[in-house]
Amino acid sequence: MPKINRPRRGSLAYSPRKRAKSPIPKYQSWPIYEGAPILQGFAGYKVGMTHVIMVDDHKDSPTEGKEIMIPVSVIEIPAMKVAAVRAYSRDTYGKHALTEVWADQLDDVLERRITMPKNYSPDAAKKALTDAISAGKVAELYALMYTQPVTLSGVPKKVPDIMEIKVAGGTIEKQFEFIAGLLGKEVNLNNVIQIGSYADITAITTGKGTQGAVKRWGIMLRKRKHSRGGKERHVGTLGPWNPHHVRWQVPQIGQLGFQQRTEFNKRILKIGENGKEITPAGGFIHYGVLNSPYVLVKGSIPGPIKRLIRIRPAVRQGEHVIRKPTIQHVSVQSKQG
Repeated sequence: MPKINRPRRGSLAYSPRKRAKSPIPKYQSWPIYEGAPILQGFAGYKVGMTHVIMVDDHKDSPTEGKEIMIPVSVIEIPAMKVAAVRAYSRDTYGKHALTEVWADQLDDVLERRITMPKNYSPDAAKKALTDAISAGKVAELYALMYTQPVTLSGVPKKVPDIMEIKVAGGTIEKQFEFIAGLLGKEVNLNNVIQIGSYADITAITTGKGTQGAVKRWGIMLRKRKHSRGGKERHVGTLGPWNPHHVRWQVPQIGQLGFQQRTEFNKRILKIGENGKEITPAGGFIHYGVLNSPYVLVKGSIPGPIKRLIRIRPAVRQGEHVIRKPTIQHVSVQSKQG
């Protein structure tokens, strides 16, 4: 009798599959950059999908130079504000928060998210951070930036989302001079990434609650003879009797969705200022009309409508020529069916 052999059902790469701690994704790594100081991230809110007609500019493609249809995801990207700069030191145990410098004037809506500092002296904080940089204690600088969902009509929230975004390029002194000049000011996506370049898109996926092994891991349904008692959706075996232990690799019931996922190397096709020019008739389903700046990203991205989306320059993309896309048409046909 031949031996039955097949790959296991479902990838173990994302285990344990538990719920994300926060709907705001977090980055553990950033791209290497050696130019002038810049910010290495941005954030927006997912709107939906549409399609564009553009000229295929991929070299050696079968349709090179011809017009093709490309599905795109739409992200609304109102300007973000820089609230503070945070310095980190580094030792053999990793990096540790050292000190912070906050902007002189902050929006009152930020009080809905964090406890605002009181009896705070920006000059004293800047001097402390400058002294730490001079002493060589600062290894990395991050900007504390927050979104402005209150300016959007499609996102029913006013509370801003605050996050860390790395400052890269140049020396630590130049990085601090750069980010200190942006404290309390607005930053746009154009200051972070170029049209035609590649980016990593990160979001918390759609939560589906507790699901069984068939939907969660993709295992096969059991045959009628082996599934008596209504157990056709159960896993065939939990493992051997000895050792008397269920291994973590065995497909079982548990949380599905609401987990952080990153789509690598997604091409930025367009960054626009007026969202109404791409709003379809009747608005985007479950979102409505765009009024703020937007970005079109090739392909699909994680997360449901209105979910916070973080954008970072690609970390896995080697040297490449940035080709500016030639978009002929953006579909504004109604998505209502």
